[in-house]
Order: sequence, then C-alpha cells, then structure tokens
Amino acid sequence: MKKLLLICGLFIGMTTALIAQPKKVVTDPAEKAKGLQKELNLSTKQTEKVTVIYKESVEKFDKIKAKEHGNTNKMLEEVRPLRAATIKKIKDVLTPAQAVKYDKLVKDSQKEGLNGGWSDGWSSASN
Repeated sequence: MKKLLLICGLFIGMTTALIAQPKKVVTDPAEKAKGLQKELNLSTKQTEKVTVIYKESVEKFDKIKAKEHGNTNKMLEEVRPLRAATIKKIKDVLTPAQAVKYDKLVKDSQKEGLNGGWSDGWSSASN
C-alpha cells in the first residue's frame, strides 16, 4: 500500500513538473513560418513568403540590437514599429479567414506575455 501511494505521489509530482515547463521559444524564421503554417493551414507559397518576412525582421532586429548595444529601453522604441510592420506584412499574405485566426494568435501571445509568440517575428535568431 505504501508503494502504491509513493508511486501515485511521484506520478502526480512529475506530471505537475512537466505541465509547468515553459513553452519553447522558436526563433528560427523557417521554424516560425512552419508553425504558423500548421496553425493557419498556410499554402507552401504563403509559408515561403512568411519565412522571408520573418528573416527580414530578424535581420532588422539584430541591427537594432547591435546599434543600441542591448539597451532595452532604446531597443523597445525601435522594435515596436518593426513588430507592427511584421504583423502587417504577414497579414497581407493571409486570406481573410487566416487573418482572423492570426489576430487571435497575436492577441493570445501578447496576453500570455510570450516572447516567442506568433506576433514577434522580430525576435533574434542569435539569442
């Protein structure tokens, strides 16, 4: 009986620990685009376009990061418009139905405070 309780306790503890693990932040532009492809059922052509958009955003973000030498406050000033532009460019590639789903993904990721959410194509791949 003691062994059964011990096993149950270990199982519950391990399950809780696994659930509490933070989400993996995807920073590779191609991986982000593939994730978006799965979420929004993007065509191959759309996925390729989104990959290019994410790559451009990463390059611009890296330039901002180097220019501001990691000063978070200054970086935020320049990253906000980049982030908004990235979201707009991605939405331009999507169908109206996909855009609605994408808006929800962006909103949810902002609510959860995810740094690697769908909305921030500007996150650096060199982190």
